Amino acid sequence: MVTFYELCSMSAFQHCLVNLHLLTSVMSWERLNITKTVRKYSIDSRLNPTGSEFRSGPLAKSVKHDDDNDEEYEEGSVSLNGLEFDRISHQYSILVVNFYAPWCPWSNLLKPSWEKAAKIIRERHDPEMDGRILLAKVDCTVEVGLCKRNHIQGFPSIRIFRKGSDVREDHGHHEHESYYGDRDTDSLVKAMEDLVAPISLQIQNESDSLNTSMKHEIKRPAPLAGGCRLEGFVRVKRVPGNLIISAHSASHSFDASQMNMSHYISHFSFGKKITPRVMSDIKRLQPHLGSSHDRLSGSSYMSNPSDSNANVTIEHYLQVVKTEVMTRSYTLVEEHEYTAHSSLVHSLDIPVAKFHFEPSPMQVLITENPKSFSHFITNVCAIIGGVFTVAGILDSILHNTLRIMKKVELGKNF
Repeated sequence: MVTFYELCSMSAFQHCLVNLHLLTSVMSWERLNITKTVRKYSIDSRLNPTGSEFRSGPLAKSVKHDDDNDEEYEEGSVSLNGLEFDRISHQYSILVVNFYAPWCPWSNLLKPSWEKAAKIIRERHDPEMDGRILLAKVDCTVEVGLCKRNHIQGFPSIRIFRKGSDVREDHGHHEHESYYGDRDTDSLVKAMEDLVAPISLQIQNESDSLNTSMKHEIKRPAPLAGGCRLEGFVRVKRVPGNLIISAHSASHSFDASQMNMSHYISHFSFGKKITPRVMSDIKRLQPHLGSSHDRLSGSSYMSNPSDSNANVTIEHYLQVVKTEVMTRSYTLVEEHEYTAHSSLVHSLDIPVAKFHFEPSPMQVLITENPKSFSHFITNVCAIIGGVFTVAGILDSILHNTLRIMKKVELGKNF
């Protein structure tokens, strides 16, 4: 069993779209999407949780798209760049943006339904007369800086920005929402109507008059770091294998060059968790034991994506040795120690955090044999006998020395 607490804080996964995969190389055994014993929390740049536990739900559910994607359609959404984004986001109560990439197949599947839904919403809620909602799009292959500022790593990403409530005081973080529903035209239109329904035209007009002076203010940028915290344990077989942490989505593509696999490990160990009291008893027998029980704990592994340092996978190679300690009370304590060697490797695919573990065929057994009372008496007698023997030798040396000194004084010759 592999136990980890606050294992990784990866800035690549702002919404915790993280999966754990377990593969064993000997028995060809594989487990994907380990979530039952693992908890995930979104965190900020200071590793503090920013919300409740993230539950990804079943991955088998497919996202619905329009069936008639080959049908001709008119573009109804507004294309935004970095300069227009701040102005438009202050102009409308709700701005829904589709961050996409032309090379992404999921973005191409969404495009027809997105444009149709945008055209319908534009006809129902005229941007000039109504001003409550606007559907827009951003090409992340062109507007790279804008997508980085909004932490876009998966395509397509549909973000919802609300005027007046989309900026936090804490580090200027954008309090945006994300849409994860179906992507057919009817579902998109219904979702947009649900967003508009609580906002009346009167409130919108009053808001426009009060915020006229704020429309051209530039929003504070989102923090440069954020990520996901993983806690829990995974049961593994006693054979070599790999624990892989990666991003996965059934309806998104990822920009591997923008994924940052940097992480900080608070605790990582094998076997059952050992209490501090039991660990102190073990160290009483062998002081060096326990030093490698959680060797990776407290370690940081950083990789900053850039043009020269992108698509980086962080690998950890762990050699695990099992140690059994039998105490005087015949209590068996199992402890697993390991050595760790880490490296950064350029990946041709999506970067991951990989933990390769290999249990050693050797095992260390330490037993504590209690001594009997007769053994204690024997040791005491031996000590007493040794004291008398040493005392006799010292007495003999002293007596002979004094006798020689007297003979010298009396002038006797030997």
